[in-house]
Amino acid sequence: MSALRVAFAGTPEFAVPALRAIAGSSHTLVGVLTQPDRPKGRGRVLTPSPVKQAALELGVPVAQPETLRTEAGRAALEEWRPDVLVVVAYGQILPPEVLKLPRLGCVNIHASLLPRWRGAAPIQRAILAGDRETGVTIMQMDEGLDTGPILLQRSLPIEATSTAATLHDRLAALGAEALLEALEGLERGDLVPRPQPAEGVTYAAKLEKSEALIDWSRTADEIERQVRAFDPWPVAETRFEGEQLRIHAAHAVRGEEVAPDVAPGTIVAVKPDAILVRCGQGLLAVTRVQRPGRRPVAAHEFALGRRLEGLRLG
Repeated sequence: MSALRVAFAGTPEFAVPALRAIAGSSHTLVGVLTQPDRPKGRGRVLTPSPVKQAALELGVPVAQPETLRTEAGRAALEEWRPDVLVVVAYGQILPPEVLKLPRLGCVNIHASLLPRWRGAAPIQRAILAGDRETGVTIMQMDEGLDTGPILLQRSLPIEATSTAATLHDRLAALGAEALLEALEGLERGDLVPRPQPAEGVTYAAKLEKSEALIDWSRTADEIERQVRAFDPWPVAETRFEGEQLRIHAAHAVRGEEVAPDVAPGTIVAVKPDAILVRCGQGLLAVTRVQRPGRRPVAAHEFALGRRLEGLRLG
């Protein structure tokens, strides 16, 4: 067996562990495709992607074409002559010319157990849906949206306290491990792709900021999942005294019935570590909040000097 020539296409932090795993393996990392530098922050400073920063640290050639649909955009990839192109949250749809270019095709890491949660936001949608398990799929890419044959899958439990941020990091690490296993199988020639099942297909639509607004008539469990799924973006929010109140951390309260007859959204109690809010069913213990222009604070700090019981959120 000879080491594979691997090109990499990725952009955000999720892709970095996989890039570093390839660089530390026996395979040859021939080059990296990533999105062009973009303005970021209040100063709109042109900023390289996390993948570009990691690639430069590793001393790997980087190309940042605006599109891969032109010969000029594909020039670097053709020059690198990869056996396989690994794609992780690149941010561009690959045209047929790119899919056919590597000898072993294009391989993608997707942060779900396909065919469940095809699409842009599989981590957040899994939490919102109350899934108990998720994982990563290494798939051979085709022209569809996350429809390619499965090379291998690895699963992990979604813990009761998982947020999109913590689950993101666990899946990024798992994806890097699974990718190396898949590359070894491709190198040996004994990794056989299998079609995705026709049953169980769901779609993970891109997150919209409007989804962050809490509807207090929903159950406490549903609102807790909303808070966890939208950490770190867009962050669940409600209204308090006419202004936005972002809720960074909260959990449903088990076995405690306080003021069951008050309207959803009503603050029913202030505890040393939480503000208890009536939901359509159950109570939500809000533990970390943020007002506009302020830093996030613990609920007890927010409550200092305020008479909150009986006030209504939303």
